[in-house]
Amino acid sequence: MTNPAERLVDLLDLEQIEVNIFRGLSPQESLQRVFGGQVAGQALVAAARTTDGERPVHSLHAYFLRPGRPGVPIVYQVERVRDGRSFTTRRVTAVQQGRTIFNLTASFHKPEEGSFEHQLPPARKVPDPESLPTVTEEIREHLGALPERYERMARRQPFDIRYVDRLRWTVAEAKDAEPRSAVWMRAVGPLGDDPVVHTCALTYASDMTLLDAVRIPVEPLWGPRSFDIASLDHAMWFHRPFRADEWFLYDQESPIATGGRGLARGRIYDTEGRLLVSVVQEGLFRAL
Repeated sequence: MTNPAERLVDLLDLEQIEVNIFRGLSPQESLQRVFGGQVAGQALVAAARTTDGERPVHSLHAYFLRPGRPGVPIVYQVERVRDGRSFTTRRVTAVQQGRTIFNLTASFHKPEEGSFEHQLPPARKVPDPESLPTVTEEIREHLGALPERYERMARRQPFDIRYVDRLRWTVAEAKDAEPRSAVWMRAVGPLGDDPVVHTCALTYASDMTLLDAVRIPVEPLWGPRSFDIASLDHAMWFHRPFRADEWFLYDQESPIATGGRGLARGRIYDTEGRLLVSVVQEGLFRAL
């Protein structure tokens, strides 16, 4: 049986069915909709497959238009918008059962030496990932036996996630908390040496915990849910090369939530504090 990291690599290995058309699997899950990070990661794979492979992606901007159905394949149609001397632009439309569910624009940049470089340091110091419990360990500590729902999630989870701050289980614990969250993450197994796989795997992971920052002041991160949450749009900027099977810190915050929508932004660092990726996402929040 393949491990979750191998399944993630398989999930990102699209079938090419025409010059600019690809098909991706959509696993049958108990979720109501296809995980947004999966669609974003697969769409980025499709875009990258139509470039010369010499230009890494430096940014993407995406919109989640309709919920995807688990278990139904997704077709990715790529438009070759521009092939310039330094930049390549691709537009990807994800279609499921004849309906557009997602679109993405990605820009690829020919590597070059910059004339200057700077970076703000991480906002806070955090414990090493190895010193923190896994999400599964925290759940077991709180609940004793792991509920079947969490057990299934743990078995198929392709990323090891470790929350820097203790998980909140009650509304009282969440009350008046700042809208901030930070997690250490890495793939649970090797992802190979293809940089595109690592970029698309991290794109997958970037949608897993980002909206936690919006929820923190109003409901527990684990336990009973008070809101139905859906990603609306997603933007990423890739600053430096990285491996998604090595530890990275995802520092997240929500500057505002209003009108049924919440905005979250994240910064992804390596273990040396170098900024790798910047992320911004807006989500829809509706009371259950």
